[in-house]
Amino acid sequence: MTDLAIVIVSFNTREDLLLALTSLHEPPPSTPHEIVVVDNASSDGSLATVRERWPGVTAIDAGGNFGFARANNIGIRASTSQLVLLLNSDTIVPRGAIDSLVAELRAHPEAAVIGPRLVDATGRPEISFGPMIGPFNELRQKVIGRLYERGVGPVRRYVERGLSRPRQVDWVSGACLLVRRADADAVGLLDERYFLYTEDVDFCAAVRARQRAVRFTPAVEIRHLRGRSRAVDPAGARAAYRRSHLAFYAKHHPGWWRLLRWYLAAKRELPRD
Repeated sequence: MTDLAIVIVSFNTREDLLLALTSLHEPPPSTPHEIVVVDNASSDGSLATVRERWPGVTAIDAGGNFGFARANNIGIRASTSQLVLLLNSDTIVPRGAIDSLVAELRAHPEAAVIGPRLVDATGRPEISFGPMIGPFNELRQKVIGRLYERGVGPVRRYVERGLSRPRQVDWVSGACLLVRRADADAVGLLDERYFLYTEDVDFCAAVRARQRAVRFTPAVEIRHLRGRSRAVDPAGARAAYRRSHLAFYAKHHPGWWRLLRWYLAAKRELPRD
């Protein structure tokens, strides 16, 4: 068993995937590790290119487009390691970042999960953690997020202060999420009812239900080129988000589920089953 498995799910993001893998090899983390790429039926030659350029990477054809949670589970089960890093294909990993993230998690034995500070292509920090999703927390997070994106001064300063200190949080982004395998196994890995979106929040909630902590650290920074997979099929991504949103409320807030369905139907955004 190696120390770390890095699991990357790919869906028609060939160029981004190659950048991510290049960043993981030049230079590679010093932590003993394996890299597993799970491809969700891409049509852009991603898998063949990975196999050609990096024969040491385990490249798995999922056999269909099974979504983010299921594909990650395929990668986790195909690996053997003490720790698992879920890493988006649209990320770029700076030198030493993986080793630092591993060290941060090992420094906190009470924590099962840790996430780094994510920044966009311009270096602006991304809101990559938050409170448990619920009707009021979700509204608050969306308002803050939109004002932050617009560069509203007081909100920008408030968010950036929060993104500059380590803390325990309810969830961290699945774009770069490091978890102890024992904790991941204990909660049954990712819930596969989520095709895309909210699976990271649900996973962290399951971890916390076992009295294990989720941490955010600004000491490690990863570049995240957001929305690349979504850009491949925007309409499909929106529908997947709504399905995951409904599944999340059915599981965690069943009393609000009917109201959410009514709201989406009124906006003509209720996805087909």
